Amino acid sequence: MTIYTLMSTEVVLQEIGQRLAQRRVELELTQAALATQAGIAKRTVERVEAGLSTQTSNLIRIFRILGLLDGLVTLIPETGPRPLDLLKLKGKQRQRASSKKRTQQNNKAWSWGEDT
Repeated sequence: MTIYTLMSTEVVLQEIGQRLAQRRVELELTQAALATQAGIAKRTVERVEAGLSTQTSNLIRIFRILGLLDGLVTLIPETGPRPLDLLKLKGKQRQRASSKKRTQQNNKAWSWGEDT
């Protein structure tokens, strides 16, 4: 199954769990063996494979043992400042996001310009 943006979080978690279970089986690991190697409880592996939520640290441990940790580079690529941002900030990097600035609305009534 392909994961789409419009899918619910629960469906995405179930799909990820199924893919992790399939990868584990391909590597001929039992849930208990995966849990032991990852340093987590077997119940945690069961929960992840069932599509239930877990701590990110547990997911990273599972990814590491299944040889999937390198895929995070593709999933979340490293980004750098844009060239125009470097110019505006004089070589410094942004530390925070700011809200969009609203344009000031003119309180004058709109007209075609022919009425003046």
